[in-house]
Amino acid sequence: MGDYSQFITKKSLTIPEKGSISCKSPSNIALVKYWGKRPVQLPENPSISFTLDMCTTETTLRYEKLENISEDFQFELFFENEPKPDFKPKIQSFFQRIAIYVPFLKDYKFIIETSNTFPHSSGIASSASGMSALAYCLMQLEKEMNSEMTDEECIQKTSFLSRLGSGSASRSIEGPITVWGSHKDIEGSDDAYAIKFPYTVHNNFTNYQDTILLVDKGEKQVSSSVGHDLMHGHPFSSERFNQANTNILALKDILISGDLDAFIEIVESEALTLHAMMMTSLPYFILMKPNTLSVINKIWEYRKETGSKVCFTLDAGANVHVLYPDVEKDQVMDFIKSELVVYCQKGQYICDKIGLGAKLL
Repeated sequence: MGDYSQFITKKSLTIPEKGSISCKSPSNIALVKYWGKRPVQLPENPSISFTLDMCTTETTLRYEKLENISEDFQFELFFENEPKPDFKPKIQSFFQRIAIYVPFLKDYKFIIETSNTFPHSSGIASSASGMSALAYCLMQLEKEMNSEMTDEECIQKTSFLSRLGSGSASRSIEGPITVWGSHKDIEGSDDAYAIKFPYTVHNNFTNYQDTILLVDKGEKQVSSSVGHDLMHGHPFSSERFNQANTNILALKDILISGDLDAFIEIVESEALTLHAMMMTSLPYFILMKPNTLSVINKIWEYRKETGSKVCFTLDAGANVHVLYPDVEKDQVMDFIKSELVVYCQKGQYICDKIGLGAKLL
């Protein structure tokens, strides 16, 4: 594990008695996927993602100072206004991981109220938006206590803490495009936190659209963390990690040049490779559903017939993210409504686009 002493608070903080902070943080969709991690929550390969705009978690953190510092973390958790005991162990282990960096955690009793604008555990990364929202609230509280902290330091530390809750959460703090994981050709990139893509992005990617087709809203049969663990000893893992590094470099040039055909090739190949890794793990599993494949084939047919620049990507789930340039919005939405909605559970889909990251409410 690296030396992250820059994130340990050096000065004594003035602890406010009580208050509340509310923020919202988005999910994100990886274009080059991270699959496989090493302790603690560090990626085996770098990844690059679009930050989403509409798929968000809203979190309110209420804090009240305890009379004496607690032996353990004191918090209650409400999801969609209901107590959520099964989320508590994840928050407990998150607090344990970040306690060294957030020295006031045991000074307070916290009430965490959280809600999503999208279905939980549906293959839209709710851990990414949820953990980044909580980390963002905690860091806004620390910033209140430490007037010397700059905005840049606050953002970087928020991404660092988010990663300790959920790897992909590190990529949700900023937007529209973020990179997480060290890559020799991406200036400032780091395994410990995500950075905003540090180059000028071509206008082709401005306001890029992501319509998420909810093919299957049920709980995934395998959690992402179990899937990541199966990359240890995977017969193709080292080749996969090399491929991701190669694809990041190619995608860097594509995002600068605006080459949409090359973008489609990398993004779709990455999506299918992610699922190929799952199918070739031991134990093996398939998170795609028959309707996922039907959607993919329809997209390929439509692109061949029309010359459209629409493409797909997948997360670790059955749902399909349909990505397309803003200039094609009307035509692609017509195509989605007439050809693809039939494959969605109860005809449900979410219209999203790339966004700018977490913010205070």
